[in-house]
Amino acid sequence: MLRLLTVTALAMLGFAANSILNRLALATAEADALGYTGIRLASGAIALTIILALRTGRDREPTGSRAGAAALFGYALFFSIGYLMLAAGTGALILFASVQAGMLFWSVRSGERLSPAEWVGFALAFACFILLASPGFAAPDPLGLGLMVIAGLCWAAYSLLGRGSRDSLADTTGNFLLCLPFALGLTLIGMLLHPPSLIGWACAIGSGAVASGIGYTLWYAALPHFSRTTAAFIQLTVPVAATVGGNLFLSEPVTLRVILASTGVLGGVAMAVHAAELRRRRARSFAPDAP
Repeated sequence: MLRLLTVTALAMLGFAANSILNRLALATAEADALGYTGIRLASGAIALTIILALRTGRDREPTGSRAGAAALFGYALFFSIGYLMLAAGTGALILFASVQAGMLFWSVRSGERLSPAEWVGFALAFACFILLASPGFAAPDPLGLGLMVIAGLCWAAYSLLGRGSRDSLADTTGNFLLCLPFALGLTLIGMLLHPPSLIGWACAIGSGAVASGIGYTLWYAALPHFSRTTAAFIQLTVPVAATVGGNLFLSEPVTLRVILASTGVLGGVAMAVHAAELRRRRARSFAPDAP
């Protein structure tokens, strides 16, 4: 259990670092969104290929899938463009609220029956997300919000595909490698339109090789141990870390709206996760013994 919690926590910190690094590079014009995305995906592919090659004990080949690669590429591209218009914490909250909604929809569609308490928790989280997104003082940019929602739905698809992985490192490597031709194309476009600075390169490589490549591998390894609903809720811890990081490293203000929305979303998450665990325990306790 301790190992699972550690792996999950490191993956979530990697996700938060992605938001901070992306915002740091794009908000200060150290790189453009297309070039940043390309460098991020390419560096992730290179780093993961090296890690996979260094693993000993058995032969490994990159696997992955076209569906996983498409979800990964869509997430990375819309994520970067969306962060041109959003603060680190706000973007992360929109992203992972959208992930939650996408995974919850798929869970219900697949026949998973949620308890009333889980629905209440989701309703609270969704209402607070609406509070964040509604027009008014300090509301996020509508275009940026829409792009980040699309990125979140792509990440939900990627997470759901990852739950069936038997080799998280090989699958993650394969997905990044399948994105590589498109990543190189984006990098070339970025170099022509707005060559990144050294800081831009460092942020993109750090995001791709460490926060994304290693972070996704850890998340893929943890995913089979969680239900779809719990996996969706766990990822909503990321906006808190991204908000704190944005304030510390980017001097982004933490508004009352963001504080209230984050508190409500995470409160709903805690309620739903606890209710889901109780539901699974009751199901196990009432399950008939195997003959």
